[in-house]
Amino acid sequence: MSDRLNENSESIMQVRNLKKYFKINRGYLHAVDDVTFDIPRGKTLGVVGESGCGKSTLGRTVLRLNEPTGGEILFHGQDLVKADKREMKQIRPRMQMIFQDPYSSLNGRMTTAQLIAEPLIVNKVCRSRSEIDERVDNMMDTVGLAKRLVMAYPHELDGGRRQRIGVARALILNPEFVVCDEPVSALDVSIQAQILNLLMDLQEQMGLTYMFITHNLSVVKHISDRIMVMYLGRCVEEADADEIFDHPCHPYTKALLAAIPIPDISSQHVRRELLQGEVTSPVNPKPGCRFAARCPYADDACRQGDIPLKEVAPGHKAACLKAAGLSGADVRQPEQA
Repeated sequence: MSDRLNENSESIMQVRNLKKYFKINRGYLHAVDDVTFDIPRGKTLGVVGESGCGKSTLGRTVLRLNEPTGGEILFHGQDLVKADKREMKQIRPRMQMIFQDPYSSLNGRMTTAQLIAEPLIVNKVCRSRSEIDERVDNMMDTVGLAKRLVMAYPHELDGGRRQRIGVARALILNPEFVVCDEPVSALDVSIQAQILNLLMDLQEQMGLTYMFITHNLSVVKHISDRIMVMYLGRCVEEADADEIFDHPCHPYTKALLAAIPIPDISSQHVRRELLQGEVTSPVNPKPGCRFAARCPYADDACRQGDIPLKEVAPGHKAACLKAAGLSGADVRQPEQA
């Protein structure tokens, strides 16, 4: 087991008021808007929300694959937003990403061994070819890839094996922090379980810290310690995984949980609350709660300004006037891009 597990459990990733805006013809698209969170060492933060809520952009921005518009990204206390190219080159091996589509993220002209070895070669961490081959063999064993696949190309493998290559590429440099961007969404259900269990086993063995992005609430509950719910670029609720499922506060979180299929024929008569209304545009958004147009509890106060994320119970935060017991005086006007 990694020596990192013997260290204290401080937050190795601290994100403060992170923003990522994209300039378009009509103005600015607020993909990530004023998001703050911490991830303690060895833990998993699950990030959930509908498609287009900004969760994948958040993951890429935290790793500075997207340049942030504003805010702080503190990795072991070092602000990555202010780091130059030389500093980022030293930090990147410690921060890796597992991509959503294991086929498009792999070079189809490279074999399994070449794909796994590539990060070692690019970062020049091995002194000889034999050392590279040894580390590749060990990593293939770690992620459950048979040795007979060492010369196989991606198109010759199924989705599960391709994703195992993606996991191996991310872990071959022995990182501390890994962003998992919907790593099982493109896989069959049975293969999803295998990859999830593999990620959890590797986290325990290597002392990894995960940011796990998904739209599947059943998956996120299985792997996460804490869950952050996003809606149109903002965090609307954050709490421990069990707390989110047992006591959801934000109306959007409740709607997401209500949409989970129940494998029981007797549940067909259970009344479900369906969301109504149009999704607010993330381009130059107006002041106010971005969920107000679809929220059955919204009133004029919800549209006066942005709703702050407030603690509604120990360790449980929500951005909702009704849930947090706030008034119109507590809202704030957004900053201009």
